[in-house]
Amino acid sequence: MAENNFPPLPAFIPLRPCFYQDFEEIPDQHRTMCKRMYHLWILNSVTLAVNLIGCLAWMFGGGGVTNFGMAIIWLILFTPCSYVCWFRPIYKAFKTDSSFNFMAFFFVFMAQVGISIIQAIGIPGWGVCGWLATISFFGTNIGAAVVMLIPTIMFTAVAVHNFYRGSGGSMSKAQEEWTTGAWKNPHVQQAAQQAAMGAAQGAMMQHSDSQYSSTPNYNYDNQM
Repeated sequence: MAENNFPPLPAFIPLRPCFYQDFEEIPDQHRTMCKRMYHLWILNSVTLAVNLIGCLAWMFGGGGVTNFGMAIIWLILFTPCSYVCWFRPIYKAFKTDSSFNFMAFFFVFMAQVGISIIQAIGIPGWGVCGWLATISFFGTNIGAAVVMLIPTIMFTAVAVHNFYRGSGGSMSKAQEEWTTGAWKNPHVQQAAQQAAMGAAQGAMMQHSDSQYSSTPNYNYDNQM
């Protein structure tokens, strides 16, 4: 069995990697897409790190320490959680052609869309430099607000992109199938895989010159 190699931790840290990750074990036809989803996870993580800097400027500009503390929690908690909850499922789905993992990715990625929208809105006290927090702070400290504007734009780009490419009518149908157990049907599994593939491809539209299909939908007329 291959030795775990992710995350790649420095030797002086007394912790061992928790996962094995090697894109060479992904089939050729899915390897590029899997790498792009990994880059999307990195983008989300970088955005949370930049948000921490924005909240630091917010604190020094007179915004209090609550948002900075919450920003630390966002970064520490959601960086590993997003890796485990939606990148690992899509990685395993591409690796083994698993319909269950495609479905798991699809549901969690929809939650990621919702979180991205909340972050872009930027409710004060929630630890994110969104539009409400940033615009309201321009009247208090322009310098700090300009720094806050950077993660605000990043959150907005992620939220808008994911919303238009990853949501839609297929979500309610997917929820119904999950609760009723219909996902066990081979035809529904194939539809779920296609929907998740569409979400994955849509999520990477801004990182590729290639054109992918738009919102994923279940086509019951052809599958049933």
